Amino acid sequence: MSTKEAIMARIRELGIPHEYHEHAAAHTMADCLALPYAAPDVTFCKNLLLCNTPKTVFYLYVTVPEKPFRTGDVSKRLGSSRLSFAPAECLHGMLRLEPGSLSPLGLWFDTEQRIRLAFDRDVMQEGRIAFHPCDNTATVRFDQHVFFEQVVPALAHEPIFI
Repeated sequence: MSTKEAIMARIRELGIPHEYHEHAAAHTMADCLALPYAAPDVTFCKNLLLCNTPKTVFYLYVTVPEKPFRTGDVSKRLGSSRLSFAPAECLHGMLRLEPGSLSPLGLWFDTEQRIRLAFDRDVMQEGRIAFHPCDNTATVRFDQHVFFEQVVPALAHEPIFI
């Protein structure tokens, strides 16, 4: 079973209301924002896997696409030593994912709980929120309240809001 199939099976198994869309590979935020169902009430998120220098602390940081990422600011807000982007082999080794497919939904594969989930508060808006189901050829959309009240608790990673 592919990662996308595993994620979608989990969403259906949990009975979580969602919309699912297949599309050509979306490699960038611009690609995501150009999708035909990208509407003003849909928050597409930028997902970054960050780690400290010795690669002992990992964060999946979820923010809005228009917000600049400043590693020093995010590190300070998370109370962590200077963070940087985790190498691609960490993404694959820890979550079974390829670059361009990172999503909070991938935390279902982090059974060892090595990654901390951190949300920029700006992602919490009215309307809907969209993520790849760990494959950039599809998008799954949730109502914001469904995502934060049903999906996030089911990920079993206590979120940090900064």
